[in-house]
Amino acid sequence: MTEAILVLEDGRTFRGEAYGKVGTTVGEAVFATGMTGYQETLTDPSYAGQIVTMTAPHVGNTGVNGEDDESARMWVAGFVVRDPARRPANWRATGSLDDELSAQGVVGISGIDTRALTRHLRERGAMRAGISSVDTDADALLARVRAAEGMVGADLAPQVSTREPYVVPAVGERRFTIAALDLGIKTATPRHLAELGVETHVLPSTATAADLLEHGPDGVFLSNGPGDPAAADYAVAAVRGVLDAGRPLFGICFGNQILGRALGLGTYKLRFGHRGLNQPVLDRVSGTVRVTSHNHGFAVDAPLDRPTDTPYGRVEVSHVGLNDDVVEGLRLLDAPAFSVQFHPESAAGPHDAAPLFGRFVDLMVSVRSGGDRVSPPTTVENSTGEQA
Repeated sequence: MTEAILVLEDGRTFRGEAYGKVGTTVGEAVFATGMTGYQETLTDPSYAGQIVTMTAPHVGNTGVNGEDDESARMWVAGFVVRDPARRPANWRATGSLDDELSAQGVVGISGIDTRALTRHLRERGAMRAGISSVDTDADALLARVRAAEGMVGADLAPQVSTREPYVVPAVGERRFTIAALDLGIKTATPRHLAELGVETHVLPSTATAADLLEHGPDGVFLSNGPGDPAAADYAVAAVRGVLDAGRPLFGICFGNQILGRALGLGTYKLRFGHRGLNQPVLDRVSGTVRVTSHNHGFAVDAPLDRPTDTPYGRVEVSHVGLNDDVVEGLRLLDAPAFSVQFHPESAAGPHDAAPLFGRFVDLMVSVRSGGDRVSPPTTVENSTGEQA
């Protein structure tokens, strides 16, 4: 086996074996707590620029297949596992994870103590790191890591976004048409909307409000994505234009942070972020607790105990992370817009939050019918017939 080394920017070093492509890479070291879903993680554009450590000890058991990708390629900067599977064992597998990592140019490392690495990142915070299987000189790699740019100030959405608009048609009868701002969208999102009769027009991350509203959509969706929301002024301007037009709006993950900025709220970098499939969130709208899928290193800064006045009316925190009281959702009380910090498309992850897409449909129904209700419904039922 080829020797590999991982070096954190504070100098801590781990030695193991090459996994995936033999080479050198630098990125932000983070950890993901999901026991499964590694293929969705690897192909999630929100992980661009990050070296992902899997806390689950055994990775690669189910191989890879052509159905579970969330985008056209793997986006992670690097991949860290403890015990890679020797061979895939699943009827859906079309190849091994190791081979697919190599084919897509993802440099990884295996055989290290991922528990120790995760504990280090929890104590010290997410930080820059490097992996190399071509030069195992720790001092040389450390110098390269410390010369690399960090995640604060990184504008990554244009790098992962679609270059040209495209359409995902509704399944069956088309009930609504929306415009989606692709800040790093996952394929599961328009698929969920399509099943509710929504046709999604996906536009590049730098699309303006005029672009988003050009064809008179019933609503606008803001996707997940990577990087620092403080660097995405173009998206903030677009969202303000949509809010000015009074069009129903729903954002997730990075889109939640962009909506927060558009409302005049601040954002900040979390110590080590939330990444995994087991994050408990209190939905204040319905009074329920949901186990949710997360991938974010930044959060919105908003008061939990009272609504905030904005140029678009009052906004309240609709969802709160129960592990650390981080803002996990926003709800405008005087305009048709809301957002969540987590991933309701459940790819991979629990399905607790999937009814939020139904909430978005209900909001468009209300606005189309000219009803008085402009904020997301406060009842526990939505158009999917499920509790929200």
